Amino acid sequence: MGKHSEKVILISGGSRGLGRGLVETMLKDGNRVATFSRASSSFVETCFQQYPDSFFWEAVDGSNTDGIKQFARMVMDRYARIDVLVNNAGIGTDGIITLMSEDDIRRILSVNLEAAIHLSRACLKSMMQQSSGCIVNISSVNALRGHSGVAVYSATKAALDGLTRSLARELGPLGIRVNSVAPGYFQSEMSEALTEAQQSRIVHRTPLGRLGTVDDLVGIIRFLISAEAGFITGQTIVVDGGLTC
Repeated sequence: MGKHSEKVILISGGSRGLGRGLVETMLKDGNRVATFSRASSSFVETCFQQYPDSFFWEAVDGSNTDGIKQFARMVMDRYARIDVLVNNAGIGTDGIITLMSEDDIRRILSVNLEAAIHLSRACLKSMMQQSSGCIVNISSVNALRGHSGVAVYSATKAALDGLTRSLARELGPLGIRVNSVAPGYFQSEMSEALTEAQQSRIVHRTPLGRLGTVDDLVGIIRFLISAEAGFITGQTIVVDGGLTC
């Protein structure tokens, strides 16, 4: 088996975008992967067919705290442990904060931040028993630089970075590492919502001269959960082509 194999990995929001890329890669590496999303898809069905023993999925809304906790229990019942958690699920609703509805604000806070906290708590029960484990939180460069129209989204991502550092302090003595990855603009449904002019401006401001790809992000996450990153914890790794440098 490869160096990344034989882990039980829970990935939130694994049916599309970065989550889908992570699920594909981690399954190919020989891991057992559990993920949830609001609805099934052809990708989910394909994973069930190709990896009947190594893939587990359930329909769970990221804003449903009880559903999230129940999913973690189901993963434990199925695989007996959880080695890695990737808090990937997230939503972004652009809008000036005074014009956003309270429902939109509550949902962003719930999916982007509260779900990560509750999933971490649920998975840590297994990790603490094992005296090992790894959590990767998916943050954003919006946590580092201010941008108009994404105040609530940015606040949740900055909070994830704070959660990362504090948990790293709490859990380091127990052999559990916690890091976050802050993507810049990469090819995704979010970037597709940008106009061509907006994308051109971003690419122009990026030293490497392009948008990122899912593979760019999967590579660093794959490294962070590996033994080679065994002395890295409490860090936010920025993957943005130099946009924030």
